[in-house]
Parts: sequence; C-alpha cells; structure tokens
Amino acid sequence: MNIQMIIKLLTDAGIEDNEARCEVKMLLEHFCNYTENEKLRGVELTEEQLNLIKSKVEERVKTKKPVQYIIGESYFMGEFFRVTPEVLIPRDETELLVTRAIEIIRKEDFKDVLDIGTGSGCIACTIAKQTDAVVLGVDISSDALRIALDNVTKLGINNRAVFRKSDLYSSVRDEEKFDMIISNPPYIPYGTELSAEVMHEPAQALFAEENGLAIYRRIIEDASKYLKPNGYIMFELGINEAQSVAGMLEKEFKDIVIEKDFAGIDRVIYARLATV
Repeated sequence: MNIQMIIKLLTDAGIEDNEARCEVKMLLEHFCNYTENEKLRGVELTEEQLNLIKSKVEERVKTKKPVQYIIGESYFMGEFFRVTPEVLIPRDETELLVTRAIEIIRKEDFKDVLDIGTGSGCIACTIAKQTDAVVLGVDISSDALRIALDNVTKLGINNRAVFRKSDLYSSVRDEEKFDMIISNPPYIPYGTELSAEVMHEPAQALFAEENGLAIYRRIIEDASKYLKPNGYIMFELGINEAQSVAGMLEKEFKDIVIEKDFAGIDRVIYARLATV
C-alpha cells in the first residue's frame, strides 16, 4: 500500500485526480501530521499510517461524506474552522463575500456587524479577527451555534465575535443597530438535485422557499430597522438570483453592486441603506 494506491481509490470512485490528491493531503496532515515538509525531507509513512489513511478514504468513498467532515475542520481565509454535519462547509465563494466586507468595514471604519445565519461562525470570526468591528452572529440552529462558539474560542476572539440563537432578527433587540448586515443565507430552491457530498450538509442551511429567495426577502424586509444610517447589506448569491435580490433591495437601498466569482457567476451583492 502506498499513497498513489490510496489516491486511486478516490479517482476510481469518480473524484478528479487533483481533488483526490488534495483530499489525501488533507487527511495526511490532519491524521498523521505529515506535511509537504516531511515529504521533501524524505520522511516515509509507516504501514500503520498508510492503513489509517486508507480507512478514511474508504469511508469517504462508501459514505460520500465530504473530507472536511471526516477530519472535522475546513480551511477558510487563513484559518482552520471546526465543521460538522450541523454546519455548512465554508467555500471559496464565501471568501469573496467576506473579503469585500472586510474592505468596506476598514474603509468606512465600521464597528458593529450582524452576521445572519452564522453557521460555523466563519464569516463572523474572520471579520472580527481582521477588522476592528464587533460581530454578532445569529443562527436558528443550537447545534450550529455550539460549533461557532468552539471556533471563536479556538481563535481567541470571544469578546469580538459573539453568538445568539435567533430566527433571523427574532432575538435582535430593537435598540441594537449595525453598520453592516451580512449573510450567506440558504438559497437553493427546493427540488434541486445536489451531489451526494452536498446532501451531507444541513438542509436547513441549503434550501429556501420561493425558488430560493425566501430568506433574502425576509432579511431585506426588516433590515432598515437594524441598520445605522448609510449602513450596508451584503449577501452571497445563488445562481441566477442576482436580479431578483437586486429588485428586493431597490425599495430602500442605493448603490447596488453585483460581483462575479471566478467562474463568472453573479455571486455577491451589496448595497447601502438609502437615508432621507
């Protein structure tokens, strides 16, 4: 048994070669502390280590469970975040959203941010760590909030990112006002066929009514109550949802911007509250 044979188990299961190599690398680093440095130094894996990685790959192939759930963590914007099947796995598309949010927060010197549907807390924690803002992350899932609390403690920013159970704004107090509301909401229309890997993720964080637009509508409808004058609202977008969300924003927001991801898909939208 060697690494190439283990990679072949994944490629034979239909996983592309580059992705298979990346997954095996993640497993080696997590379970064997075997990095590129060890490889370059000529350190050889023991038979026990190889068998351990083989067993994890066989689990991956059999269950279709994403490798991030197998190792219990996911890399996002320079940090490893704990993830379980109770939260979404952070993705590159969300990095685009958070990168733009950080730029705006720094430029405007914003201090108070609300992250709706915080999940693992990756958005809230990253903003809190890389800006001077304090972030309130809310989620309807108690299981997700436990993961978010683990992540904020791991990063040592408990006083900068705080979490609260809330169905959108239900537990946000009327007197609480924010410079920015940010969200990567559920946006996949019910009935959409997804890969077996994605179906391991929590349905509550994936799917939304109204052809995927329900949560955008609910957040936008009450956003002006919780935003400071000229505050921003920012979303990650589902495919072909940009114009519908922009239409929802037009009533109370101005300077609407839509940005594409690396695949050319409209992926991020943000706007500023229009104040009289």
